[in-house]
Amino acid sequence: MLSQQQQIQFSSFSGLYELIVPKNNLLRKINDLVDFTFIYEELVSKYCITNGRTAESPVRMFKYLLLKTIYTVSDVDVVERSQYDMSFKYFLGMSPEEGVIDPSSLTKFRKLRLKDNDLLNLLIGKTVAIAIEKGIIQSKSIIVDATHSLSRSNPYSALEVLQERSKLLRKAVYAIDEDMKAGMPVKNTTDELEKELAYCSALEKYIEADQTLCQIPAVKEKLNLLKETVADTQEHYTLSKDKDAKTGHKSADSSFFGYKTHLAMTEERIITAAVVTSGEKGDGPELPKLLEISQKNGIEVDMIIGDAAYSGKENLELTKEQGVKVVAKLNPSISQGFRKDAEKFDYNKDAGMFICPAGHLAIRKARTGKKNIGENQLDTYYFDIEKCKICPLRENCYKPGAKSKTYSVSIKSGTHLDQMAFQETEEYKENIKHRYKIEAKNSELKNVHGYDRAIAYGIENMQMQGALAIFTVNLKRIIKLMN
Repeated sequence: MLSQQQQIQFSSFSGLYELIVPKNNLLRKINDLVDFTFIYEELVSKYCITNGRTAESPVRMFKYLLLKTIYTVSDVDVVERSQYDMSFKYFLGMSPEEGVIDPSSLTKFRKLRLKDNDLLNLLIGKTVAIAIEKGIIQSKSIIVDATHSLSRSNPYSALEVLQERSKLLRKAVYAIDEDMKAGMPVKNTTDELEKELAYCSALEKYIEADQTLCQIPAVKEKLNLLKETVADTQEHYTLSKDKDAKTGHKSADSSFFGYKTHLAMTEERIITAAVVTSGEKGDGPELPKLLEISQKNGIEVDMIIGDAAYSGKENLELTKEQGVKVVAKLNPSISQGFRKDAEKFDYNKDAGMFICPAGHLAIRKARTGKKNIGENQLDTYYFDIEKCKICPLRENCYKPGAKSKTYSVSIKSGTHLDQMAFQETEEYKENIKHRYKIEAKNSELKNVHGYDRAIAYGIENMQMQGALAIFTVNLKRIIKLMN
């Protein structure tokens, strides 16, 4: 049950806050700056008003999570510190002598109350509205970039997962009929993935031959799990407990396993939009969303500043229609020509290579055509043919029997020629100098507020973590600029 209005705490000890918590305390400033009733209004539908035990205020629960992000501490630590830290008690709206919640309540709050809420856009929109109201945002340009966060779990190799899943299946079978051991296929003892796949397939067939055995729930579950793992392995996906995380590339020979957060930020360093994706996604395709969200949040945009990933032909054409200039170094390899959406490959500016729709990175590239004649030159990207042979998206992409798989793009288009001319202007050269600001913001998110690694599994939890981290850095920036 949830009270229909916030209850005011009366205590003879409340005067201690004026003596102990100084006026320049960060938490006091945040409390004075933000009216947190918007959290109550957003979450009240998640509670029952009439039945059950009285629930803790959603505003207070949200503030606990905010404290976790500001000070990068665990659930247990933030609750423990709230017992004796008077600035925490003041921020939480507690009387000095009031008791704290059980740390497990924060897990319940995240799973039951914040689930299915678009917390990321809600919190960013709130801070942008405050910044506009205070007259902080004066610029009409946004700086865009993406930052990566590692998954909470390390990726397992496909071989290790297959070996573990086949072992669980064998144990389930032996628990029911140990005599089956004599007829089991010979186990693979090498480190070759192909041989492990062949062994797992043979194991599946052997167990499925006994119709009675494979219908027993304990065996059926393990059998289906092994089948699913074999299918995933054949698609060359990296397996992990974190099913939403994927392998992305920071350079041609450096990769990470986790997520990407695509950001838009004003020159005053207020983040105006964010989109969280799995790690393999390209940066450029997210620009339209970042622009749209920023505009919805009340930002008037006439210029976008970014790196080469955002100078794709589609982005240039979209921004041209809206009268928005793109201050991004033109990379000729980004041009997509007239291919259908389903056939488009994403350009990864960190690796300098294209990524196919299945998420595989090109292994090398070559330029063909006459030098100094841009209209006739092509950049050709070569992909690993062994991955193409077993790729689930190979139909209409890979021709059976082909000795190579390539993807070619033209060096220049008419749109890119216009952008090349813009790059030579003083306006471009002056504004590109502001791009460094978003790198500093990425560093703050990761090094100060723990955004370098996910604290929970799944993209929804990554979005929640991002929402709180961005809300925190935006509030800190607003307070700093107001001072």
